[in-house]
Amino acid sequence: MKKITLLSIAFIAISFASCKKDRTCTCTETENSPGNVASEYKVVYKKITKSNAKSACMSLEVTPTGQAYTETRKCTLK
Repeated sequence: MKKITLLSIAFIAISFASCKKDRTCTCTETENSPGNVASEYKVVYKKITKSNAKSACMSLEVTPTGQAYTETRKCTLK
């Protein structure tokens, strides 16, 4: 009986470790043009694992390209 209980607890713990949840990616966008202010927005991923959500969130980032006015977007998974 103890083995069944321990196996059940182990199975439940493993299933929670990689569960799919709703995850939120928060991005801050700035542009270096005159008079521009930073803006923040959120992207919600539904029923996704943490590692997949992190990859998707990081793919939203934009770095400057060396042009006169550049946009920068920094995203973090919360």
